[in-house]
Amino acid sequence: MFRVIPAVDIKDGKVVRLRQGRENEITFEAENPVRVAKNWIEKGAKVLHVIDLDGAFQGKLRHEREIREIISLGAEVHVGGGIRSLDLAEKLLNFGARRVILGTIAFERVGEVRKFAERWKDRVIIAIDTKQGKVAVRGWKEKTEITPLEFARIYEDYEVSFLYTNIDIEGLAMGINRENLEFLRKIKRPFYVAGGISSIEDILFIKKLGARGAILGSALYMGKIKLEEALRLEHEES
Repeated sequence: MFRVIPAVDIKDGKVVRLRQGRENEITFEAENPVRVAKNWIEKGAKVLHVIDLDGAFQGKLRHEREIREIISLGAEVHVGGGIRSLDLAEKLLNFGARRVILGTIAFERVGEVRKFAERWKDRVIIAIDTKQGKVAVRGWKEKTEITPLEFARIYEDYEVSFLYTNIDIEGLAMGINRENLEFLRKIKRPFYVAGGISSIEDILFIKKLGARGAILGSALYMGKIKLEEALRLEHEES
């Protein structure tokens, strides 16, 4: 079923939004990530996208306590940011995370991540983070020479899902680049879309594309999209 998924990105103990994923370009911040997460659940969200931004930038999970508390609220939680070891990924799944999001490690240690995905079927999301049309890793700071579709093909025969994020428009809430999303029609596995979503029309396009979910960040926190209105799209025929 298609889901509208609020993002809860945590940095220095606060919920923040960053402009194009840049560590020091904060466009929004709020205290108490657990309270923010609870608010989205109370408004009807069934799934949350929780990212430890300090973990992503530093390569090590920094907000384990907050993440565990958010998981305990009872919604389905997808966790990412700084998961550079499979032991940590397994720990988060055992805590109760529904899915773990693997980016850098999925790029650098393909064989190990494939084996992990075989053990944890449909519990792994492979992050396809793109900058100027190429996959980016290590907190979105290093651009590779591999295309999003090439990266997806590496894991397509495994029971994973994918999360596509267009870093070039992430955090701007100025609308999606529809042309850049077309490659997702070629992917056999379930996928989620993030980055730039700023209207109900954007969400509808993503749903019609066949996505399993749309991740809403800046547009929610800036008030461009009301969650209650967006959630109605989960049940409407596309």
